[in-house]
Amino acid sequence: MNKLIGQHMLMGISGHSLTADEKKFIVNNNIGGIVLFGRNVSDPKQVRELCAEIQSLRHQMQDKAPLFIGIDMEGGRVARLKPPFTVWPPLKILGDLDNATVTFHLSNKMGLELNSVGINLDFAPCVDVFTNPKNTVIGDRSISSDPEMVAKHASALVRGYIKSNIISCAKHFPGHGNTVIDSHEDLPVEELDMQRLESIELVPFKRSFKARVDMVMTAHILFKNIDPEWPATLSEKFLKKILREQCRYRGLIITDDLDMKAMAKHYDRKAIPVRALKAGADLLLYCNEPESPPRAIEAITEAVAQGQLQKADLEVSFKRIMDLKKEKIPHPDPMPLEETLKIVGCEDHQRISASLAKGEVPAGLIEA
Repeated sequence: MNKLIGQHMLMGISGHSLTADEKKFIVNNNIGGIVLFGRNVSDPKQVRELCAEIQSLRHQMQDKAPLFIGIDMEGGRVARLKPPFTVWPPLKILGDLDNATVTFHLSNKMGLELNSVGINLDFAPCVDVFTNPKNTVIGDRSISSDPEMVAKHASALVRGYIKSNIISCAKHFPGHGNTVIDSHEDLPVEELDMQRLESIELVPFKRSFKARVDMVMTAHILFKNIDPEWPATLSEKFLKKILREQCRYRGLIITDDLDMKAMAKHYDRKAIPVRALKAGADLLLYCNEPESPPRAIEAITEAVAQGQLQKADLEVSFKRIMDLKKEKIPHPDPMPLEETLKIVGCEDHQRISASLAKGEVPAGLIEA
């Protein structure tokens, strides 16, 4: 059972390398992937070694499948990798410039740097439409307040990641651009109805799906006029009906961090992972609290035993996860260090980033 459950989970780790306990837990529970934060990264050599260490565990695991190694690299203030990695500007600059070729190159070059150290998944692009000027959580992370503009550039960003062999993840479904409350701190409640979501918030998501985005991350937001009972992350209406049926989305659904206070303040911690899987999530994200993944595995195991969750549903989701890994992570190990060092923060990337920071279109970019 653990083989099946663990593959549905991405978890954070404590430092610059894996502890003995972390290695044991990942292997014994067949954990699907790792998410990296600032606490896990220093220079390119260290990040590359950490990714190699993480991927080496697959040889001891039941499926021998590569692990997802994910990170938040959007550009701007959400960027876990610091210099000598290239510092990319916030996505708002892409909307201001409105040049899809530039946008493609930004995610493509960012992706090449991630790929070179062994990171295979970026929790990007952020495709939220910035409709509320008081929304400091999203702010310049959003491309624009115009849904068509966000959609156009979301598509280019996804294509750029695909070209650099990075798994992309559109977030935060069905849209975080109108909220004032930060879901890290509490549960935002929105008044928006379905008609409004269709005309604004969902437009960039649908365009991302057409561009073949691999994952969608759910938002911990309660849309009381659509599902008064459950926030999107825990809502069958949002994940099964709207995302799978109406939007015909076929990729993986990943939750935002399930330890965020929007979840932990309002729902029983053991019930959260069970409810998220029941609602239709494929992957559960646990970023910061080491006791959460073991507790979640225990809760899910109990739920299957009691018939609250169907093993057959987990198997369908498991197959989706394994199929994506097989297709998108054919070469899990990082490239040789000398290759990595030629790519990370290279002159070409620095030049492009510097032009963008000035609000200029970089010279010499070939149309994507």
